[in-house]
Parts: sequence; structure tokens; C-alpha cells
Amino acid sequence: MDINNVQQRQILTPLCHQQSLHLQHIHDPTQPSKGTIFFLHGVIENGKIFYSKKNKGLAPFLASKGYDCYVADLRGRGESKPAISSLSNYGQTEAIKEDIPHFLEKIKQLTGNYPDYWIGHSWGGVLLNSYLARNPDMIDHIKACAYFGSKRSLFNRHPSRFFQANILWYFLAPKLSKKHGYLPAKKLKWGSDSETRKSLRQSIEWAKPSSWVDSDDHFDYAAALKDVHLPPTLHIAGVKDKALAQPIDIKEFMKESGKGIQKISVYGQKHGHKHNYGHIDMLTHKHAQHDQFQDVISWFEQH
Repeated sequence: MDINNVQQRQILTPLCHQQSLHLQHIHDPTQPSKGTIFFLHGVIENGKIFYSKKNKGLAPFLASKGYDCYVADLRGRGESKPAISSLSNYGQTEAIKEDIPHFLEKIKQLTGNYPDYWIGHSWGGVLLNSYLARNPDMIDHIKACAYFGSKRSLFNRHPSRFFQANILWYFLAPKLSKKHGYLPAKKLKWGSDSETRKSLRQSIEWAKPSSWVDSDDHFDYAAALKDVHLPPTLHIAGVKDKALAQPIDIKEFMKESGKGIQKISVYGQKHGHKHNYGHIDMLTHKHAQHDQFQDVISWFEQH
């Protein structure tokens, strides 16, 4: 692996209402492409969960292996403009119905095809499957997916889950978003980016065990996916991810995500891996390239 050949460039494309969406293109121009990958982050995060400017992270790693990587920043996050503020009135419905299709069309415009592989972290996997529920014709364009710590509803009963979900996310976050007009999660050191009041409200509705139904137009995602075969999906869990995506939570998300091939793998030292991974460092730890990153490549090659 020669990470020194990996190059990055920013792609900023206009969306609507003076909004622009950002894609980070990461690739190794010295290698023939093994396929195109679309990356989507979760809540209070942005695309940098997958890369750094110094070519650390999953996207540069996969680029060094010959994959053409496009990392998205959802509206108002990361390098997308303008940043979330009290004036931002969009939520996850807009991410599903507008942002994701815009990214996909831009990638097709740039490469001639829709991306072959999809990678999501945390809530990003939920948004991607929600998009596929509304756009099942897109499934045939995708060879495989890999989701890191993706769950919709929380079923685990670990004490850290009650603190992070019940106290911080369900109770404090709405009060702070009402005070500021949005959730300034980065300033609070809760995450890497902000959330709008609408996206916070909608994510809370789904994180509590409940129906997978859109609050805007009442689209029933679970019903739409019930008999659908989604692309083969590898679900990655970390043994130290106690609050946000334990295997019980991920398996419930798998159950409501159709009838396609799905596999869950748990990463930690007791399973023979180099580190006990958590919700964030499953993507950022230096040993990840020897553990789950290798399994993502194997999964993509297998499918």
C-alpha cells in the first residue's frame, strides 16, 4: 500500500436555496479503478470520519487499494455551505429525498456510472437504507455495502446508553436546540458537527423503538423494504460500542432491512483483533486497517 500516491480534491456542487453540497474525491491516479465507493456519515458528524487531509482513515486506505472514493458532507455539515444555523429548517427527510440523490447524480456525472459500493457510519447506514426504500430501482446498481455501527432504534440496556441516549440526546439536546435554534454539538464537544432542530427531532423519533415511518409524508420504510433484497451488507460492530450500536441494536436494524444478504461481525481483542473498537475509533484507530478495513475489501471482492 502506497498512501503517498493518494490524491484528494474538493467538489462543491449547488443544491437549492443557496445551499451547496460537498464531496471529497479521494483516489490513486496511478492505479486502475476497482470500483467507485460512496461514503455517508451519521448525525453530529461529517465526512471527515472517513478521512483526514494527511490520508489517514478508511477512504484513503481504500483509495490506496485502487478504489475511487467519494465522501459526502450532508447539507450544512463539513465543507457543505452554509453551515447549520438557527435558520436551517431541513432534516433527515431532505437528506433522504434530496441530498443523497444529488450526490449520486453528481458521481454519475463525474464517472459515467452510479457508485458500485456504499459505506455508511452510524445513522448514515439508516439514511442509505431509507433512500433505497424510496428508490428500489437503485439497488441493482450497487454491488455491496458496509455499515459501521449502524442501527436505527436502541434496544440495549447498558448504563452508558441511558446516559448518552436518554439524558443527553432525548432530554438535553432538544432543550439546547430550542435555546440556540439548532444543536451546536461541536461546540458542546458531543461530536464533529451540528444538527438542525428538525434532524434532531426526527432522529430521536426513530432512535426510540418505534415504527420506521417518515414524519413528513408518512412513508413507511419498513413496509417498503419488507420483501426487498437490498445489496449484500456487512455490518461492523465494536466490542466497546456499548451505548450506540450493540449487536442487539444492529440485528434489529438488519431485521427491518429486507431479505437480502446481511452479515454482522464484531471487532475486539477477544475475537482475535488488534484493538477493542468503539463507535468512533472503529473508523479512526491505527489498527483498523489490519482488522475491519481488510474485511470490507474482502466483502466487496466477494460480492
